[in-house]
Parts: sequence; structure tokens; C-alpha cells
Amino acid sequence: MPDQSDLLAAKKSMSNRFLKRASPIPFTTFGLVGHTKPVQNVVGVGVGTKFSGGKETTTKCVRFYVEHKIPKSALSTKDQLPSEVEGLPTDVIATGKFRKLSTASDNKKRHRPERPGTSIGFKIPPPNDNFVMAGTFGAVVSKSGNRFILSNNHVLAENGVVALGAAIFQPGLLDGGNEATDQVASLTTFIQIKPAGFNKVDCAIAQLLAATPANPSLMPRVGALASANPVTAAVGMLVEKTGRTTGYTRGKVFDIASDVNVDYEDKDGNTFTATFADQMLIVGAPGMFSDRGDSGSLIVERSSKLATGLLFAGSRSHTIANHIADV
Repeated sequence: MPDQSDLLAAKKSMSNRFLKRASPIPFTTFGLVGHTKPVQNVVGVGVGTKFSGGKETTTKCVRFYVEHKIPKSALSTKDQLPSEVEGLPTDVIATGKFRKLSTASDNKKRHRPERPGTSIGFKIPPPNDNFVMAGTFGAVVSKSGNRFILSNNHVLAENGVVALGAAIFQPGLLDGGNEATDQVASLTTFIQIKPAGFNKVDCAIAQLLAATPANPSLMPRVGALASANPVTAAVGMLVEKTGRTTGYTRGKVFDIASDVNVDYEDKDGNTFTATFADQMLIVGAPGMFSDRGDSGSLIVERSSKLATGLLFAGSRSHTIANHIADV
């Protein structure tokens, strides 16, 4: 049986081959045409156990996550994904296209004291200041006596489009937040999302205003964390979250080392594809685990009540999260 280091090395080789191409071909809504090739269809590469006939086996493999499955009969031999990589078996799993989850329950409303799991957002500066959005307040974090909102870069900073010190609102303006009365924090810092190379996190913090009342220990239905210490994700781990859009949901960790492509926009409004390395994939148990607007949600292990991930993207079937230790 292959060990984990062999699987991760093979995964990285396939990520460089299929996700980080010199001239990547962008996905479009017309992806279901007969001549589509796997290089356009692969949205992630991970490791795990192989599925056969819809059932999980014990065979360790390299996983290709694809926007949709294409019958082998529709592909030439050279266009088919490899059945093995460096002597290791592969599997192809349809996840749909991954997207950041930050566009338009009770969690969309104004809450004072402010609390994690609710709607937050920024306002784009002129000349595009008619654009409003909303994501999720993930957690309260602290340093040197100061308190900050933890969420995603694309929820608080839009990768640098929003200036440091800019107002953060609860609820987000998309959910009826008022610019005059609902500022609760100021953007403090973020980790840049790069179009080249591999990214690890989509995260940012915004300092809570001194006059803003906040209940840092309460996430609706999740409750309080057992401690500020994180727990390392593991395949099969049972998790939960509270988000702006889907509220409280439960899920199961499906992969802990997946490399995935997610579309973003630069300062000029141009779309680019960012590749994230070694991410968590989560499936709902039952139903969907997340949807648009849930970006920034803190993911918590159910049994220990410890944080394990920060939700930032996904598809209808699979949610993507950064490992909280990386965040």
C-alpha cells in the first residue's frame, strides 16, 4: 500500500500538470460540449480512497476532482486522465466548479451584540461603489488586548481593492446594512491571493471598534469553542459551522490535502484563477454544507468543539476550507 508521502508527491506532480498550466484555459458556462478535454475540466487534485460503483473502498489513490465527468467514449486516448500516476491508482470525482462563496435567515440581520456566524461585508470605493456584498463573520480573535473579526480576504478586503482602515459593516450592505450606523470594524490586514504559484489561505482580519458590543463566544447552534487551540483536520472528521446563508449545517471531512483552482478578480475587475494547495474538502451530512455568502465561516469539530478550518469556496457538493493552523 502506498504511504502518504508517495501520494502527496504524486498529487503535487498532477497539480502542476493540470492546475498550474502556462496558458490555462478558463472554464465557461459552455463546459458540457462534446469536445471538452480533461485539462479544462480538472478543478482540483487530492488524495484519499478510491470509489467503485458509488461505494468507498480501502484503496489509496490520487483523486482528480472535475467539473463534470466525461464518458471515455467521447475522448481520445491522449485526452483521458491517467489511470495511474507514478504507479499509484487514480480516481475521478465530479464536484462541480469551485467558486468563492461570498455573494448574496436570521444570520443576515443586524445583531448587537455582534456575533460570529452572521452577515458582514465591505463597500467598494468609487468608481465602482454601487457594488455591495456580504460574507460571514467567522470568529473574534485577539492580540495585545485588541479584538478583531476573522474572515476571508475576499469578504473583508477583496484582495486589496478595499483599503486598509476601510469600514466593515454588520450586516453587510447587501443584507440591508446602513453605512451611517452599522460600521463595526476597520480592515486591518489580509494575506494577498496570488495568481501565480500556490496559495495557502484566503483570510483577513478587521479590528472591532471600541464601542462595538460583541459576543465572541457564541455561534448559533455551535455554541462556544472549548478553547482557542485548533484541532488538526482528519479524513472522516465530523464538523459543523454557522454561516450567513445556510445557517447551521453539519458535514464530514472528505480530503485534507487537495490542491484546487478558484476564480477571483483583480483590482481592475479581471478574472484570474488562483490555485490553493493542501486544502480541506468537506461534504454535507446531510445536504449541502455551504452556499454563496457562507465564506468566512469557522469550521468546528463537533466532538471537541475546537476550530479546524476557515470556509472560503466550494461547489454544490463540496466545500473548500483553509486549515485553521495555516490561517
